Amino acid sequence: MSKSSQQQQRMQADHVIRLFNKCFLESEHTVLVRGEGEPIYQPASNRSQYHQVVFAHGFVRSALHEIAHWTLAGRVRRQLLDYGYWYAPDGRTAEQQARFEQVEVSPQAIEWLLSLAAGVSFEVSVDNLAGGEVTDRVKFTRAIVARATERMRDGLPPRAERFMQALCAERGFDMLTQDDVTRAGHELIANEVARAALKDEVAASLMESAKSA
Repeated sequence: MSKSSQQQQRMQADHVIRLFNKCFLESEHTVLVRGEGEPIYQPASNRSQYHQVVFAHGFVRSALHEIAHWTLAGRVRRQLLDYGYWYAPDGRTAEQQARFEQVEVSPQAIEWLLSLAAGVSFEVSVDNLAGGEVTDRVKFTRAIVARATERMRDGLPPRAERFMQALCAERGFDMLTQDDVTRAGHELIANEVARAALKDEVAASLMESAKSA
């Protein structure tokens, strides 16, 4: 990542931290925190009077992802470390990866919507670089877009809607509409299809080169 990209990430992250804490510090006793390591949710304790949504390494995309998880967690879950969720690290089996993606559709759908509101680039995360199975990223992207569309139609989690409204207002925009999400969804899927096609093209070229060697 270039120095200018790092600076932009930090500025965007600072903006999201400020806005999140403005929205939720008093009402939910929750703060967004830039972490040095892996992301984690830490409920209030003797060490901190506030619940902490800790995101990774100052990355704004990590901040929006962790916020998305927080907006989906119920009151009981928010009293537990990392909401008490199951998680298997990178290197998952095919079965574990399928379960991971099933669990991740909803938070990544909310993350994508928050990214649209914040003007932050979004890319689906399959988070299994060391795994032996190849994930169908296009299928996963379609599932995320479909879930986000459902949320826009049927109603967002209240805290997600509040933060989305705040993000839009900060940028001087009206709240996202169903049409906005539909258009952005077509573009997100098209980009992922193009990415998959390029990957297949490169793989075919490498295979052809290996045969000719």
